[in-house]
Amino acid sequence: MRDRGFRGLDERRQSFLDADKDNGVSKDPPPPNLPQRLARISSLPWLGCWQQQLQTEGKSENTSKSYLIGVRRLIETALPGEIILSRDQAVSLTVEELHIRIATHTGRLELWQQSLNQLKPSTVHARLAAAGHLLRWLGHSMPDHISRPHRGKRLPRTLNRNELEIVLRTAANWENPVANIIITILLDTGMRVSELCNLDEYDIDVEDYSARVVGGKGNKDRMVLFTDKTIRAINLWNPSREDRNKHEDSALLLNNRGGRLTPRSIQKLMNVLGKQAGLPRGRLTPHVLRHNFATGLLERGADLVSIQRLLGHANISTTRVYLEIGDQTLREVYRRAQTLRDALEEKKKALEADENPVEEVPIIEADSIPLPDVFD
Repeated sequence: MRDRGFRGLDERRQSFLDADKDNGVSKDPPPPNLPQRLARISSLPWLGCWQQQLQTEGKSENTSKSYLIGVRRLIETALPGEIILSRDQAVSLTVEELHIRIATHTGRLELWQQSLNQLKPSTVHARLAAAGHLLRWLGHSMPDHISRPHRGKRLPRTLNRNELEIVLRTAANWENPVANIIITILLDTGMRVSELCNLDEYDIDVEDYSARVVGGKGNKDRMVLFTDKTIRAINLWNPSREDRNKHEDSALLLNNRGGRLTPRSIQKLMNVLGKQAGLPRGRLTPHVLRHNFATGLLERGADLVSIQRLLGHANISTTRVYLEIGDQTLREVYRRAQTLRDALEEKKKALEADENPVEEVPIIEADSIPLPDVFD
């Protein structure tokens, strides 16, 4: 069933057709303000066309899913007097119909924005970003009065040293052997969880201590580096992987059924692992370990450009957030630096003592010392 919002559209389309008949034009022109680049696809379902646009722009699968979730409620939002569209009806709208439906002068955007008030600022940001992209694609622009909520600067969450040691120990002794290799690789490479799930065994060059990440964020390939810790973890994992690999899958990480691990399954595993390690729920995530990797590099003197490349950040401003070190982290860095300095000084003193040994003074028993004559 078509709602009232499309009656005006039908009338305007008919006026265009009537005008075209008078001018001898046979094809159906685009509606007013519809970008010319969309004229050829104006009668096609909007969803497939927009998904193709996102793919052309190099948006990742996760970003595309997030965008679709973000705009769904906007499209389904009904103005007073309108019939509420079902999900199937909203998906089946054409590009032309959607262009008219979410035009910025209708008040639909404002009504939709009110429904976002109960959401977290980060979620509101994501929804508005998705809506903004869809509006621009359709030839509209986001009104100035619809702005994103202000978010205070949040520092990257990391595990402290004690928490990290507990997690590593718990993962090493975990009944599921895949836990150890997941934790080790994330901490050793700083990979995103989606990149880890997409990693195949032939992407790893053990001799070069590197791995090729194919189709990372933004569909960009890059290289990550690792140490002997990752090689040891892979060697420990390989027997279990061979037992699970019933379908000759090339994926490095496999579940008990022999299928490739997914980001959701890894997070579920981390929830259980974190609980076993005594951490609060949500404290242990793949992205937290990625933050640990980055802050560890920074503390050991790595420059931002190198960290940017290792993390696969498109913009160094994203990497620069790691310079904002919180008080607790600053204290930990200071204590570690001071402890290291004291240890170096003690070692230096010990070396100097070995090079210049002090001649021992013989101890003389008191009875062996001759007394002066005055005591005779």
